[in-house]
Amino acid sequence: MLVKDEKKEKDVQEISDEGKEQSVMEKDPTTSAVEDNGHQEAEAEGVPAAGSDPAELQRLLAEQTTRAQDYYDRLLRLQADFENFRRRTRQEKDDYYKYASEQLVVALLPVLDNFGLALAAEGDSIEGFKAGVEMIYKQLLDVLATEGVTPIQAVGEPFDPTRHEAVAQDDSGEHPANTVVEEFRRGYSLREKVIRPSMVKVAVAL
Repeated sequence: MLVKDEKKEKDVQEISDEGKEQSVMEKDPTTSAVEDNGHQEAEAEGVPAAGSDPAELQRLLAEQTTRAQDYYDRLLRLQADFENFRRRTRQEKDDYYKYASEQLVVALLPVLDNFGLALAAEGDSIEGFKAGVEMIYKQLLDVLATEGVTPIQAVGEPFDPTRHEAVAQDDSGEHPANTVVEEFRRGYSLREKVIRPSMVKVAVAL
């Protein structure tokens, strides 16, 4: 009888252990941990967990809707400001190109006035007329110099293809080779840039 009782107790213990194992398998601790983490993340983001009060959900929805509308209004204002900025910049650029030469034209107006006075003068001698034209010519050069326009030195200078354009050769042997001996048309530079090379005659070696 003692042996039978011990066997019954062993069978009962095994059945109890199997029940515990089945209970553990039915409730996976990993799944439970994931669910807990999901609830924590939802709470951290301000999103209510499932089963929250409907009134609280309505309040949160209203807050998010108001915030979204505020962001949308800000975006519209930024777009309008940027479009106004683009329009204003484009207009300023167009005005700059349209009136870029205004200062130069204003500076040349006195020269034009003096030409008009010289042409309207009557009874003056040729010498006087020439002196007036020379004065106007000097005035014009001064205006151009103020804008950075200067004549290019040519006669007597070594030939420089970046500043001179050779259109004739001098083979008389009276001048050193590769020297500019005559200028047919004066060249000019705008500050450091050659805007028109001098048209010249260049001496060549015999």
